[in-house]
Amino acid sequence: MKSNQIFKLLMLALLALAGCEKANIDVDTTVVDGSAIGEVSGVWAKGSTQVIKGDIVIPEGKSLTIEEGVTVLMDTLAKPEIIVKGNLYALGTAENPIKFTVNEFYKTAKKKFGKLWGGILAGPTCEELVLDHAVIEYAGSTTSDASTSVKMGLYKAVAGENLPALWFSNAKGKLVVQNTVFRNLQEDCTYIEGGKIIFANNVFYTTGVTGGEAMNFKSGCLADIAYNLVYSTNTNALKLSNTGDKTPQTYIIIYNNTLVNTGWRRPTAKGGSVWVESTVRADLYNNLFANTRFGIKRDPKKPEDARSAYSNNWYYGFDQVTVNQFQPGSNDVIGGKNDVISKVAGENDPKFVNYPLNTALNNADFNTSWDFHLQGNSPALAKGITNFTRHHAAGIVMKNGITYISPAPSTFVGAYGNKN
Repeated sequence: MKSNQIFKLLMLALLALAGCEKANIDVDTTVVDGSAIGEVSGVWAKGSTQVIKGDIVIPEGKSLTIEEGVTVLMDTLAKPEIIVKGNLYALGTAENPIKFTVNEFYKTAKKKFGKLWGGILAGPTCEELVLDHAVIEYAGSTTSDASTSVKMGLYKAVAGENLPALWFSNAKGKLVVQNTVFRNLQEDCTYIEGGKIIFANNVFYTTGVTGGEAMNFKSGCLADIAYNLVYSTNTNALKLSNTGDKTPQTYIIIYNNTLVNTGWRRPTAKGGSVWVESTVRADLYNNLFANTRFGIKRDPKKPEDARSAYSNNWYYGFDQVTVNQFQPGSNDVIGGKNDVISKVAGENDPKFVNYPLNTALNNADFNTSWDFHLQGNSPALAKGITNFTRHHAAGIVMKNGITYISPAPSTFVGAYGNKN
């Protein structure tokens, strides 16, 4: 009797262990910290810190998956570049974003425009790249003859160039950037040369010393750009061009974005909000321009595709100088159908929940307590349209089994509607 009871207890214990093993068979909660230089691939485990001691390369045909909560810490002496010849999947969450960053010691006012490491540089053999719930900051260092990107012929392939935080160059590739913050960068946040692309729910601020766009697109791009907040870029929020030799013709659909104070820190012809040129096809709907320099502006010598469409965009200026310069027809500024364009200072206030509309136009510092949602009585809440087609409504399917769908448009104007 006694031995039988012992047997039963042993069997129960074994069954319990088997159940636990089965329940956790696909879950690895181990944090594996590490340091890297040279070739990397595989998985960087959830919650780990990966110290990048020098340039790293994801080889062609291989992938690196970065799990939620990983900190990718860049050595500020080596100023590493992340070269993506294979695939990169940075899969953070709202609670545990992935951070591409530097040691806190270096995050000073003097270094607010970064230049402390290179950037993420994805060449023509990179088939897929995803940044989801990530923070990319303090990048944009200057290339030299010793830079891996220069030696490999990537980006502009010359010494003396300030790198973008993200470069992607494959017209047959797939690029998804969503729920990501780009901040404290030297020049361009992103420089994109081709691909099926979604940029959605991102935030861009404190970027660009003497130049630089939040999103800079060249030939070969089919992109949906939606629900992004761009604050005080040195030059444009979006530069849209079909420059290059890639197919297809670049066609960008831009809707429900909020642009604030963009372009004032580079007072040249191209400094503004949205610049279109070189036969690019661009459709812009439901975008909110608040105190931006110009609005949508074309290059008269190299204009955009005549099929481009502009409709239901909203323009606000807190002073008359700002209002005067985004009037259509002057300085090659483009107006659209059913646009709301202020003619008098302070007219058509979008009524942000919390943002001082008289903030200095050349201010590059961002207050994270600002709230660009619209108040319940905002006149911009019902001025958007939804009856247009976007490229990736059916989704972009990745090799890892995840499908990314460009978000549906909204009837409000801007990136954020009413909180309630």
